[in-house]
Amino acid sequence: MALKILRGTILGGIAYFLLGWLVYGVLLMDFFSARINQCANKPDGEMIWWAMIVSNLALALLLTLILNWKKAAGIVDGLVTGAIFGALFTIMMDFSFWSMTTMYGSISTILVEIVVSAALYGVIGMVIVLTWGRK
Repeated sequence: MALKILRGTILGGIAYFLLGWLVYGVLLMDFFSARINQCANKPDGEMIWWAMIVSNLALALLLTLILNWKKAAGIVDGLVTGAIFGALFTIMMDFSFWSMTTMYGSISTILVEIVVSAALYGVIGMVIVLTWGRK
């Protein structure tokens, strides 16, 4: 079981980083840049890589543990559980920011991010379950 958790965490973390870069850093970068207050963002080239890696692995570990506790056995389990987790996690974070910051310009941006996150985390959940292989 420990190897299963380790595989899910590492490969889920890699998937999270790559998909996050593709979705947020390439495909939707212009959309979110125009709708989110950028004042707190670090300038290009100043990202702290080790912190990004820790963040991705921690998220992947949390989702891996949830999938393991749920006894997820197939791709659909990973997709559905990951999507629900992603939507709820994003609702919690984004509405917290909405309540206390000027980060978001409108609730419509938050709604788009919830849908995008649900899809992203659903794929990550599938990747994690796929790393476990068949019983």
